[in-house]
Amino acid sequence: MTQKLIVENEFGSLWYHPEHKIVHHQWHKFIYGDVFRELLLKGTSTMKENGANKWLSDDRKNPAVRKEDMEWGQTNWFPQSVQAGWKYWAIVQPEAVIAQMNMKQLVETYSQAGIEAQFFTSLEEAQKWLESKS
Repeated sequence: MTQKLIVENEFGSLWYHPEHKIVHHQWHKFIYGDVFRELLLKGTSTMKENGANKWLSDDRKNPAVRKEDMEWGQTNWFPQSVQAGWKYWAIVQPEAVIAQMNMKQLVETYSQAGIEAQFFTSLEEAQKWLESKS
């Protein structure tokens, strides 16, 4: 799968896969605050600019999401992403149990708003699932 690097720093990377219109982030370590928010917003703008509707979250290396960032995501980032066209979300499970619980809560909330989400243990499985969506 071809990919275009959008953002890379010590906390995470963001790519766009034009062939399948997938926005893809990977956390490298605990990410929070402005860096977390800027990377997610850049993903949303990439989705909007390219008519994408799929997001691949590789969260294996993020031990948790801070409460303030979870709240910001739900009230700010999520509505913007839905408006940008987001429909499908593949999540490569975090290794930390607390982070897994955070993600499960987000999936339940976002599913009620129409996001079709799926958890995976491997990046390859997550990519295949997203590629199968139109």
